[in-house]
Amino acid sequence: MLVTFKSRASAEVLMYEEHANRILDLLHKDHKQGVITAGETAAAIKILEAEISTLKAKEIHATSEAIERDVVAHHNENGDDNEHEQLETVSFSSRAYPLLEMLRAANKENRDVLWGVLP
Repeated sequence: MLVTFKSRASAEVLMYEEHANRILDLLHKDHKQGVITAGETAAAIKILEAEISTLKAKEIHATSEAIERDVVAHHNENGDDNEHEQLETVSFSSRAYPLLEMLRAANKENRDVLWGVLP
């Protein structure tokens, strides 16, 4: 499922629910729908920036279990890739960037950020 973040300060941001949930957990917000008020945007920006800095410092590149299973299934014990593409992961900072930019715009224009889940 997708989560759509909306603000009058910028274009909509679509994110897979599993990735949005991680961000919303950091912000102590409901996963299904909610609001980051204009007054909360500055704190939300600081929280996301801190998480990004922490993860970059640790050089963590989280890979989902599903991707790990797929890699194991397509590679043999010699490490041959059976002509499959190299595994490329998307970092938390890359996933969070569009929402972080929305929060910055909302903060600048004193606007709220709303979201809900699309089926």
